[in-house]
Amino acid sequence: MAKILILGGLILLLAGLILWKFPNALKWLGNLPGDYQYQSGNFSFHFPIITSIILSILLTLFFRFLNR
Repeated sequence: MAKILILGGLILLLAGLILWKFPNALKWLGNLPGDYQYQSGNFSFHFPIITSIILSILLTLFFRFLNR
């Protein structure tokens, strides 16, 4: 359990450093084709379905390789 927490912390630290150094690195995330956006007056709704699917696949693969 300790290894997983340390690895998770290091991954979050690395992601934070990358986003701090390159703030536009993930600008495309959430704006993929298939992500639903609706705006009307002062109401807006954003549902990133394709982004959620891609992140789910990547996290599943990451944890599957981590578990081996």
